[in-house]
Amino acid sequence: MACFLVSTAEAVIVTAVEKAEEAREKNGSGQEKSVTVPLSVKLKWLTRMLWGGAVLLAFEHVWHGEVTPWFPFLTAMSDPADTAEMLHEMATVGVTMAVLVTLVWIGMCFAADAIMKRAAQTTENAG
Repeated sequence: MACFLVSTAEAVIVTAVEKAEEAREKNGSGQEKSVTVPLSVKLKWLTRMLWGGAVLLAFEHVWHGEVTPWFPFLTAMSDPADTAEMLHEMATVGVTMAVLVTLVWIGMCFAADAIMKRAAQTTENAG
């Protein structure tokens, strides 16, 4: 019913952190020479995954008539019993999806850093 709101909330927070990290990297603070992908780029991956998932889920909920263009926007908000069911869905399904996306992103970050380190070692050995 409203599980996409959890991913949306995480996407909003991560987008703000991403913009702050980009500004920090542009100012030159924390510029250490390492063979990893910059944090701002990694955060951009996460925001794109979260926003994409949230938009897709929102479209699916609109398609099934669970989200409407008039108040209260979420059909489950019109009945207290449905509201309790919606909150339960957000706490279980929404949080699980957001955590799963974040775990996949963490795996992507580790893989990207390993690939970068391997490429740096290969160029060191070749040169």
